[in-house]
This record gives sequence, C-alpha cells and structure tokens, in this order.
Amino acid sequence: MNLDKPQEEKQSSFFEDISYKFLPYWPLFVFLIGFFLLLGWVYIKYTIPIYGSTSTILINDEKKGADENKIEESLNLLSSNKVVENEIEIIHSSKLMEEVVRELKLYAPIFEKEKVLTKSAYITSPVEIEAQEPDKITEVVEIPFKFNEKNQTVSFESKTYRIGEFYPTAYGVIKFNKNPYFQNNTDNPLYFSLRKPKNITNSFLSDLSVSPTSKQSSIVNLFLQDEVPIRAENILNTLMATYNQSSIDYKNSLAKTTIAFVDDRLKIVSAELNEVEKKIQNYKTSQGIVDISSQGQMYLQNAGQNDQRLSEVNTQLAVLNQVEKYVSNKDKSASIVPSTFGLNDPVLNKLLERLYQSQLDYERLSKTTAENNPILQTVNDEIQKVRPSILENIRNQKQTLETGRNNLYSTSRTFNSALSTIPQKERELLNVSREQAIKNNVYSFLLQKREETALAYASNVANMKIVASAQSSYTPITPKPNIIYLIAISIAMVIGVAVVLFKDMFSNKILFRTNIENHTSIPILGEISSFNDKESLQLKGQNNRAIQEQFRQLRAAAGLYNKNSTIKKILLTSSISGEGKSLVSANLALSLSRSGKKVVLIDLDIRHPQFQKLFNTKSVNGIAHYLENEISESEIIEHSEFNNLDIITAGETTLNPTELLLNGKLQHLFTYLEKKFDFIVVDTSPVGPVTDAYILSDFCDLTLYVIRHNYTPTSYIKKLDRNIRLMPLKNVAIVFNCVKPRGFINKNFGYGYGYGYENKANEKYLVS
Repeated sequence: MNLDKPQEEKQSSFFEDISYKFLPYWPLFVFLIGFFLLLGWVYIKYTIPIYGSTSTILINDEKKGADENKIEESLNLLSSNKVVENEIEIIHSSKLMEEVVRELKLYAPIFEKEKVLTKSAYITSPVEIEAQEPDKITEVVEIPFKFNEKNQTVSFESKTYRIGEFYPTAYGVIKFNKNPYFQNNTDNPLYFSLRKPKNITNSFLSDLSVSPTSKQSSIVNLFLQDEVPIRAENILNTLMATYNQSSIDYKNSLAKTTIAFVDDRLKIVSAELNEVEKKIQNYKTSQGIVDISSQGQMYLQNAGQNDQRLSEVNTQLAVLNQVEKYVSNKDKSASIVPSTFGLNDPVLNKLLERLYQSQLDYERLSKTTAENNPILQTVNDEIQKVRPSILENIRNQKQTLETGRNNLYSTSRTFNSALSTIPQKERELLNVSREQAIKNNVYSFLLQKREETALAYASNVANMKIVASAQSSYTPITPKPNIIYLIAISIAMVIGVAVVLFKDMFSNKILFRTNIENHTSIPILGEISSFNDKESLQLKGQNNRAIQEQFRQLRAAAGLYNKNSTIKKILLTSSISGEGKSLVSANLALSLSRSGKKVVLIDLDIRHPQFQKLFNTKSVNGIAHYLENEISESEIIEHSEFNNLDIITAGETTLNPTELLLNGKLQHLFTYLEKKFDFIVVDTSPVGPVTDAYILSDFCDLTLYVIRHNYTPTSYIKKLDRNIRLMPLKNVAIVFNCVKPRGFINKNFGYGYGYGYENKANEKYLVS
C-alpha cells in the first residue's frame, strides 16, 4: 500500500493565517497598544498645540489676466504689473518679515511657566515690551518679572519701572506698555526674552508658507502656524499691510524722482525764458520798435515754427543719448530712469518701464536669494532680453531724427536768407522773439508733465488686493489626538508583529506545519499535541480525550480502519533522539489495542530501549536475545497490563545492533507475528546516527517519521527527501509530535501553528 500526499491541501485565507500566527500573542499586543496609547496621551497632554492661520491676496499679474480696472489704470500712471512668482519671493523675504517683527514687537516675547510646559503669554501677559533701538538690545533668554496692577509698574532684577516710559537697562533702552491683546490673567510666573529682530525673523519665516492657489491663478494663499492664533493673525495681517505699503512706497519714490527732475528743469528753463524776455524788452526800448511789417511777421512765424521743430528734434536726440547711455550701462541695479519727455514713442516707454521694473526686482531678489536661484536667473534673462530691443529702438529713432534735423537746418538757412533782406533792427528783433517762443514752448511742456506726474503720485494704489484677512483655525492642526493615537496603535502593532516574527524567524527548529511542507514532499499524517512526560503511561494521553482523539485520527489517516487495508506492520523512527517516537509508538499501539485488535509493540531501538521502563516489564528476554541466541518467538513476547497489547522489549547485547538486524532472523520473527497479531508496531533508532530504520523499513508496510515541535532541527528536514531517495523508507509519512500551544495565556490558540486538532477534521489524505 502506498501513501501519497493529499490531493487537496487546505487553503487558509489571509485572515486565518494572520489570526493563527499572531492571535496567540494577544496579551503582548494589548500591553504594547496600552503602553503606546499612554505615551500618546502624555505627548498630547504635554505638547503645546499649534494653530494655523490663513489669508488670501490677489496680485495683478499681466501674464495671468489680473489687472486694475480702467478708472484706476487711467489715474495710476506709474502702475506696473507683477509676476506672481517674484512677488511670492518678496512676500516670503526676510526684509518684510523683519519689519513685521519690529512692528509687532516680536523681538521681546513673553512666556508663562506651567508645572511642565512653558508657553507663550501673548494674550495672558498684561504688558508688552518695546525697545527704543531693537538692533542694539542685548539678547537674553529668560528674565522673570512681576506686574503690579494697582501701581501700574513692572519689577525685575530688584528694580521697578512705570508703564509707558523708556528706561535704560542692562539689556538696552526699553519700556513696558499695556498689552492690547490681553484677554485673561494667569497665575503662572512670567518672564520675557530679548532677541535682535534679524535673529528671530527666520523662526517666523520657517512657519510661513506662501503659494498660489494654482499655476494659472494670481491668487496667493498665506499660511502661518503658531501656538497663539491671535499672534498668527496679527503677523499675517501686518505682513500683507507691509507688503502693500512697500509697493506704494516704490511707486511714490519713482514719482518723487520724476517730479524733482522736472522741477530742476523748470527752474533752468524759467531763468532762460526771463532772460530772453528782458532782451526783447531792452531791444525794443533802445531801438524804439513798436510793430513789425506783415512780411516780417510771416517770416518770423515760419522761422519760429521751423526753429521750434529743430529745437524739439535736438531735445529728443539729447534725451535719446541719455537713455542710450542708461541702457548701455551693464549694472543690474535699478538707478533713476532718464526722462523721456519729448519722446512720443509708447514702445520705448514700455520697454524702459520693463527694464526698470526688472532691475528693481533683481535688486530686491538678490538680497534674499542666491545668484543661482531660478527666479533670479529669470529676472536677469529678462534684463538681458529687453536691453537690445531698447537700443535698437533708440538707433532707429536717432536715424529718423537726424534726417529730419538736416531738413530743418536746410529750411532754417532758407529763412535766414530771406530775413537778411529785412532791415537789420527788425531781423535782430525777430531772432530774439524766436528764441522766446522756443523757451516758452519748453516751459509749457515741462509744466504739463509735472502736473501729470503729480496726479499719478496722488493716485498711487498698490498692485495687491486683500481677498480674505487672516483667519485662524478653531482646532489645533497639531497635535491631532486621533492621528497620534492611530500612530501609537500602529507602532504597537508593528513592534508586536516584529517580536513574533523575530521569535519565529530566528529559530532553527521546526515550529509549525508549514515549515515541514516547505522543505519536504512527504505527507503529514497527523499531529499530536504536547502532554506531560512525567505522567505514567496510563495518563500519557490515554486519559486525555483530545489526545485519544488525535491518535484515532492518526489511525484513520493511515487507513488502519479500512476493511481492505493491508497495513499491519508499522515502523516509527525520527531524525534524532528525544523526538518522542517511543511515546508515539506506545500510545499508537495502545490506541489500536483499544479498538479490539491484537497488537504487539516491538522495541527495536536496542541502543536506547524505552519500553521496559515505560511498561514496567520484568522479562529478561528481548529482541536482542532472540537475534543473538536460539530461543523461540513466544519466549520474548510479554503481556502488558492493557488488554490486547503485548510487548517485545529490546533486551541487552554486546554485539553491534545493526549486525544483529542483518543476521536473517527478523524475517522469521515478522512471519510469526503476522500470523498471531493484527498489528505490529515497531519502534527503532533515529535515522540520523544509525541505519537501523532503513533496514527495518523493508519488513514493514508503513513508516511513520516523527518530528517534534520546537525540537527537530530544520536542517534535518531539508535533507529528508534526498536521504530517502538514497536509502528508501517504505511508504513514509510524517507525524508532527508534541505540538505546543503558542502565546502567553490561552492554550487553545495556535494549536500546531494553525493546523492542530481543531482543524484536523477538515484534512483529507489518500491511503492506498
């Protein structure tokens, strides 16, 4: 009869595998989860909560469609559209944040000490601190102070200071003001620190996030996290106001520069015009001239118009030369743009405005970013791109103006020739009057430009609009109890799983059934759970109903209940000594005898006999005596105290047991026993040290290979298939012995690591 592996192996679901593997250790997981939940609770209780504050602004970006309305655009002549990415860098710059720190006096934070924590007293301190010169204060970490509400004084370091007055101290000139954000008093001790604004700016910048709502949008979100919601809102609102004011200040600065330039030119032209008018007055008085002839008036009018156009051309050429010199300057810093008065080319004005704006952006960004910053490089590329366009435009205009000037000079010479025919006095008067007309036109032109610039200065508005003022969250953004507890549970589960896996992974012994199935193709016939080795044979499993049932199932799986079964001789062996094969043999034989069958149990482990002690037999004749001497088979058979169970002990010999087994008498013994008994159970030596089992396997119908849980080395099972191919064992099957419950408390969990007694009814084996 051949015993093969089951045709259908039990497929455990993922949940079942996890349950059987880790559920036995549930006390460990409960302890770890409780411990880490306690740590999470301590962390939440003693961690200062952080709140988030958000605000939204709209930036006029010409690339993304955001622009001023037409009325504002017509009044705000000095407006310039922004690039959102550049403005984000400016908003996030240390310069603006430093101004916020100075404005809100954040360089002198006040704290309150609790039993465990130290937190900000921004709304619990009745006073705030202001330094007369924040950059000159001496930094200090902790200065305790007390506030006397009745006298309105502050005391620290044995000195008392009145509210609202500057006092020189060891840390600089400071004063105490009433805190405008004071809400509720505190009984905790108060102390203040002093930091220089530049040194504390980065700590606030690290908590500030500035980002556009999308790539196509010019709406920018500002987000700041802080332990005090009101302080976060104040910082964001002040930051937006500071950025707004800086944009207006830039435009005002540009307007002031232009007005100052025009005023200087007006003074010069006004003086020249007064001088010309005096010359006319003096000439007419000295020469007695009252009127000019109609012909002289005509020539004077035409010549004056021609000279005016010539003067305008010269002025435009002079302006173009100044602009060309300004543009040719390779310096990227934003200097004063030369006046373009007299030039009516909107393209040139727009290009100059772009150049100046790009230089100003470059100068701003270079203070806060590195030279290899992509945004700074983009601005530099814009400067290098605009300059050639401006120079090309200037060259084209100069060529046109020079051609026109030559024509005007030719016309002027014609008029001069005509005027030479006019009497000397009249011609001299006409020359002076022509100069007066030119100066008067220039003066009128400058007055017009000054008024336009003054109007632009008065109507300056920022290129930013506040969409939503700062608003803080009602609940802290960190720590979040749900997330902290979830993390605590996750860490506990990970550690618990790691402990169990580490325990199983680094064991070189067979721990569960899958270890056997992964390393050998030999089928597993059954599993026997662990029981107390110190009990008598009567108690070793035979009074334990679960153990009895397991041996019944072992008999059923081996086909011993089958009426057509031909299995009568059963051999039991193992890899090494101590795996419990003798106990399994004895209990299997006892289980068979209780079914009403006549059973003989043979102890062929002559080197380490066990049955004489197990069954308390007194016979001196054993299998060794039978093989060595001429005695009959009946002389070595001894009745046991159990019905239907006889025993043949090992006996003693001085010869080599293997040689005894090969002397030929075993065949006669097994022939005799087959006729007398229904089943023959043979216990033999382990296959690791000796070859006795391989010899006896030829005489038996079924070989049961005993593997002990957490005892048999894995290396032996890995070699089992190869050894059986070299030295075959007949119809071999495995018995997984002494399977111990896993875990700490519940002894029913993990019986056989998921393949124990409770699941045995579902196992299917083919026996033939």
